[in-house]
Amino acid sequence: MSSFGRMISEDELGRLRESVRESRYRYLADLERLVNVDCGSYTKAGVDEVGRWMAGQLRELGAEVTVEPGQELGDIVVGSFAGAGDGGPRILIVGHLDTVFSAGTVARRPFSVRGDRAYGPGVTDMKSGLLAGLYALRALAGQGPWPFGRLVFIANPDEEIGSPSSSATIRRHAAESDVGLVLECARANGDIVSARKGVVDYHVRLLGRAAHAGIEPEKGRSAVLEAAHKTIALHGLNGRRPGVTVNVGVLNGGTRPNVVAEEASLEIDLRATSRAALEEADAELRRVLEATVVPDISVTVEERARHWPMEKSAGTARLVEHALAVAADLGFALKDAATGGASDANTIAGLGVPTVDGLGPVGGADHSPDEYLELDSIVPRTTLLAGLLLAISRDTSLGQGGAAESAGNVFPRRDR
Repeated sequence: MSSFGRMISEDELGRLRESVRESRYRYLADLERLVNVDCGSYTKAGVDEVGRWMAGQLRELGAEVTVEPGQELGDIVVGSFAGAGDGGPRILIVGHLDTVFSAGTVARRPFSVRGDRAYGPGVTDMKSGLLAGLYALRALAGQGPWPFGRLVFIANPDEEIGSPSSSATIRRHAAESDVGLVLECARANGDIVSARKGVVDYHVRLLGRAAHAGIEPEKGRSAVLEAAHKTIALHGLNGRRPGVTVNVGVLNGGTRPNVVAEEASLEIDLRATSRAALEEADAELRRVLEATVVPDISVTVEERARHWPMEKSAGTARLVEHALAVAADLGFALKDAATGGASDANTIAGLGVPTVDGLGPVGGADHSPDEYLELDSIVPRTTLLAGLLLAISRDTSLGQGGAAESAGNVFPRRDR
């Protein structure tokens, strides 16, 4: 057993695994129930149905549950567990209730099992992750008093559109936590996630001057032409800095082919692996947007979302070591990876809290009709999460040290 793994005895880990194994049929029944609810981010009734079920399960485990109204989106479910109260780590777990699928998807392709995989809308992203969190806690509850100082489980309704209503709740609890664990699925190869790129989304409005394109085009100032120049210049920023990417994903403009376009707009995605790189790229991007090729064009830049990078800090590296050790003791190899996508882990890590993501079971083809879950991964990955919680609870270096430091994250609505 590794040096990190010695925080958990073989007997303890064996009991956790047996508890999870014994509940696997209940897990599958719960998974079918959750997947067969249409709960796309804008389907409030479905999101709230899943949220009510989660709230009931958390209460059954002994949590004090509060439900925060999500207004036009689903409600936010927060379950708080009072732990040992001995200065042990304060843990934040986050999983989301919503999917990317529209109402009616379940009727077309409900939950199904074919061979060693389960299918259905949100089966991996992230109904199986939510259940891994619940069943890991259920396994721990069967072994005695809660080992951690405190644990908060947030089930948020809007992650797939950038967590516009729930990010403030996540930040509030993250600021009072020592460790963050996020229940997105493991990568298709089984990797957990220790780093994510930061993302900034911009909406740029260009205003020129309309004119008749055939009679007096010289009197016009084409916003579409300026938008084209800016698109080329912005894409030219790619490759200049490691890990920095710029993409103009949407260009709109003009009204008719015989009118010099008075207005145009750009929607831009900027990503970087570190906070410093994101800030430098942001400054360079803004210089490109401010400089115009077509005369008399006005430019308005609106930042619609900003997710600071989830960087692999020393604290995150320690969490990864715990996870790798527990996995080794369970008999399987585990690696951590960086990914270009953002999640609620960015919100937590952006406040200086050591954070690991990808702690759900193994699956793939997220956001597509082929989304799947590897059924054989349910027991080992849920046991891994339970063991990781126990190891974290016994690591005195992760105790209540007030490590979270505000980094000024503000995450308005963003489609991912």
